[in-house]
Order: sequence, then structure tokens, then C-alpha cells
Amino acid sequence: MFNIEDELKKLPAKPGVYLMKDKDDNVIYVGKAVILKNRVRQYFRKNEKTARIQRMVSLIDHFEYIVVESEDEALILECNLIKKYRPKFNVLLKDDKTYPYIKIDVKSEYPTVIMTRRILNDGSKYFGPYPSSSSCKEMISFIKEKFQIRQCRNFKSKDRVCLNYHIKKCLGPCVRYVSSEEYKKQIDQIILLLDGKIDKIIKELSKQMNEFSINQEYEKAGEIRDRILAIERVTEKQKVANVSENNIDVIGLYKNEVSVCIEIFFVRGSKMIGREHYFFTELRDMEEAEIILGFIKQFYITRIDIPNKIMIRYNLEDKELIEKWLAEKAGRKVEIKSPQKGEKLRFVEMAEMNSKITLENKVQDQSYIMEELKDVLELDSLPYKIESFDISNISGEFLVAGMCVAQNGVIKRNLSRRFKIKTVFGQDDPRCMQEVVTRRIKHTLEKDDNAFGGLPDLILADGGITQIRAIKKALDDCNVDIPVYGMVKDNTHSTRALVDENKNEFVISDKLFNFITNLQDEVHKTAIEYHRKLRDKEMTKSKLDYIEGIGDKKREALLKHFGTITKIKNASIEELTSIKGINENLAKKIKENL
Repeated sequence: MFNIEDELKKLPAKPGVYLMKDKDDNVIYVGKAVILKNRVRQYFRKNEKTARIQRMVSLIDHFEYIVVESEDEALILECNLIKKYRPKFNVLLKDDKTYPYIKIDVKSEYPTVIMTRRILNDGSKYFGPYPSSSSCKEMISFIKEKFQIRQCRNFKSKDRVCLNYHIKKCLGPCVRYVSSEEYKKQIDQIILLLDGKIDKIIKELSKQMNEFSINQEYEKAGEIRDRILAIERVTEKQKVANVSENNIDVIGLYKNEVSVCIEIFFVRGSKMIGREHYFFTELRDMEEAEIILGFIKQFYITRIDIPNKIMIRYNLEDKELIEKWLAEKAGRKVEIKSPQKGEKLRFVEMAEMNSKITLENKVQDQSYIMEELKDVLELDSLPYKIESFDISNISGEFLVAGMCVAQNGVIKRNLSRRFKIKTVFGQDDPRCMQEVVTRRIKHTLEKDDNAFGGLPDLILADGGITQIRAIKKALDDCNVDIPVYGMVKDNTHSTRALVDENKNEFVISDKLFNFITNLQDEVHKTAIEYHRKLRDKEMTKSKLDYIEGIGDKKREALLKHFGTITKIKNASIEELTSIKGINENLAKKIKENL
């Protein structure tokens, strides 16, 4: 049995990473330490801790640690383990977005420009990240409009050119109308554009335009002139006033009593190429600098586009170590700056102001959702807690249900629950719904384990009249009065409206419609994923699973030794009894069953 006090005494005075685990062996926190012995012991001392750390320590059943050679190795290992285990008490980027990049395959004889979300070590040049696929595609469209590069993704030689050559959108490399060297001059200019080196590209284009003009090739000179004007317009729109830095990320943070919002600006070539924001709950009592530190570790671990500078408000505990780690990833110097005055401080303040506005807007949207639901459905009070249910099965087999929860207008995925149907056999969704809601309500009424929390203020069923009536029957049986409505879909399986048991449909705003759609998609996903899991598990069962006396260990031992069911079937009694745990009687039973 794991004794925390005894294990604390064994901790080495070396750098490493520690994993805090609960009684179910789930990793709930990952941290790094310069000296493991000192760092891990702090959690169990009787000193003042934040409410969050107190909650975490109360759940620790045991811990593990990994000793490494240096603090640098500890940092990298910590980041990787956080990404792997996603512990509930670490700062997590839960959406884990993959950003679009522009890729130029410079090793190709005639490169082109494409969008990608996969960064490969293939010698290509990657530019980004772009905040959305639409902004990335817009830049690619601009490039292909203003530069005469090939439009086809898969290049191959042809007998004749396509339409793009005739409308002067391509130089015809497929029929060798242009040399690779001449073609790549355009690619070099595109790379300068994407790198933000606008002055250099305009200087080169101006020189090219003058040469055409001197040679009286006025049409080509006019094309270059138009390209220069277009580049100046598109870059001027994105210019950030008074920012001299050309490759920086600026991070701002704002938190209130409910949530934390981090806003990050991407500035490349003195122009804003995009921004992104992230919301974190459960971090309200964490220090701002600690949140930023955790965010930076998670945000940059998988990124290829590391800026020259990261600007933040706070001084970080591991600033030099993080800079060293990022510099090794980028192959150049990377600085983390906390500006105190001037244009750089104003830019950090701008990021903070945007994070504040973003968070306040989100809170307003959430309040609006609850208020509109109250008004539209004529509820007696605001629906602070909404629960939604959905049934999933195939022809009455693998019957399951999913439950999702929204609190204060926000869908809480950690509160989702899954049910196996116990009393219904065959395809009868209303009876399944009645069973599940009855079980859920009775659990709160009869048990004190807080598995579901309090009763909901509103129940939304994924379905129409029959599902609503089934839920109402369950509530009546439990002597509970909770409003119930259905989320109905159209013929294309898209959310259409809210409906009551009398088939009355309710007109709702776009914001509420989006919320209902997301809730319906989430509860459907919860149910269908559980259904697939059970179905796949059943399909992968071996014939050995149905033989009395064969458990997991004996099945694994048999399959490991013989390899296949056929070989087990053809084995002799003597060969079967050579396996640990298989006696003669069990060997005969295996032969009979197979």
C-alpha cells in the first residue's frame, strides 16, 4: 500500500517531473522540479495554500516521479506529459486547435502555394499560423491572383497549356514555357511577402518594372505596377500602428469570478496576421503569472512558428529556462519581455483589453441565453442548469443513453454522463428515455454522493413529443416538477426548433439557436460514442470470452503463446496444459467449445 509520508522520504534531490494521482490512478497534476525532494514535499506541508491546491491535495492518493539529468529535460518532459494526460489541475488548451499555414514546396522544380494544417520536416517553407482557414485561403487567392504561378496542386508535364495560361494567371511551366530559375523569381518574391519584408519586395518589383519600361514592354510594366499597388494595399490594411517589432506574439490575460480569458496577438512583419483567445474555468484562484506560464508551455510545445519575442505583463518564474527551450525549438534567440513603458506596453495593454472584452461578451451571451430561454418558454426562473438526454442503439441492440449539462449558459463536457439501458429490450426509445431520466433523478433524491449535482432547472430532450412525454412520466413517478422541451431536427438532421408536448414550436434568436444546436450535437455525440465503444468492444471479443473459466489473464496467455484461435483449437491437451492456469479439465472444455 502506498504511504505518502514514507514515499516523501525516498524522494531524490535531483531534477525531474512528478505526477499526482487519485485513487483511480488518474493523473490529476503534472509538475516539474529542480529538486524533486523539496518541491513535492511542499504540497503536503501544513502551510497556507490556495483553494485550488487544497482541492488537488485532498484528491491525491499516490504520486510518481521521473528523474532526469537537467531542468531543461524536466521542462520538456512536463510539457509532453501534460499534453498526454491532460490533468484536471494543470492549465490545458482543451480545444487543441491545429492552425492553418501556407506551404511552399521550395524543393520542387516549379513550386506552388497551398494551405496545410500539418507541419512536416520535408524542406518546404511554412508561413503562419493564420487564425482561420478563410484568412489563409484569402492570402493564397491574393497570391495566385497577383503572381503567375501554377494553380494545379499536382504538377505534371502536358502537351498543351490550360486556361490559366491564356488569362495570364500562370506562366505555363507544364509545357516548359518558363525556366525553373525564372519561375522561382516569383516564388522568392512571394516568400518575401509572406515573411513581411514588404520594402524589399517592392524594391525588387520596382526594379523589374523599370526594366520592362526601358525595354518598351509597357504591358508587363503595367502588370508589375498593379502588383506593387495591390501588395501595398493588402499590407497597409494589416499594419499595426506604432509597432516596430516584426515577429512577436503578445499575450493578454483577464479573469473574473467565473472564468479566465487569454488573448494572443500574432504580429509578423509589423502587421497583425491574426489573434486567438482561450477560456479557462477552474483557474480563478491561480496567480496570473502561473496561468501565463502554464499557457506558454502548452501553447508552444507543438508549434513550429516560434516568434522572436513574446510580450506579457508578468515576470515568469522560469523565464530563462522557457527562453532557452523556445530558442532550441526555433534555432535562434527567443526573448520573453515584460515591457514597462512605451509602444510595447501599450500593445500588451491592448491584448489585455481585448481579453477583457472577449470574456465580458461571452458572459453577456451566456446570460442572454438563460434570459431568452426563460422568456420564450415562460419559465418561472432562469435555467441556470440545463440537462439534455439522447438515446442511441442499432435495431434495439447496445442500448445506451447520453446526458449533457449546461451551467450558466455554458456546456460543461466534464459533467456529461453515459448510461447502459437496463430494463428495456428491443427498440423502444421512449421507454429507454423514461428509464434513464428516472435513474438520474432518483440518484440525486436518494444518494448523497453528488455524482450528478442538484436537479436541473430545465430538461431538453433530443427528440419530439414522445420523448418529452416519456421524460414527464419519469418526473411524475419521482414526484418532481421540472420543465421539459424537445430539440427537434428537420429532414436533413439539422436542429430546427424547440417544441413542447403539444407540438408548439418556439421562435428563438440566432444566439439561442446556436446554443441549442451545440447542446444537441454534444448530447448526440456523447450517446453515439458510447454506443460505438460498446459495439466495437463486443465485436472484438474472442471466442475464448464465452468459455467458463477463461478470464482476461488466461485468454491473453493462450493468445500470446499460440497466436490465433485456430492454433488454440488445433492444439493438443498437453500443449494447452503447458499454459499457466490451464488444467486438464479446462483444456478439454476449451477443445469442446472451439
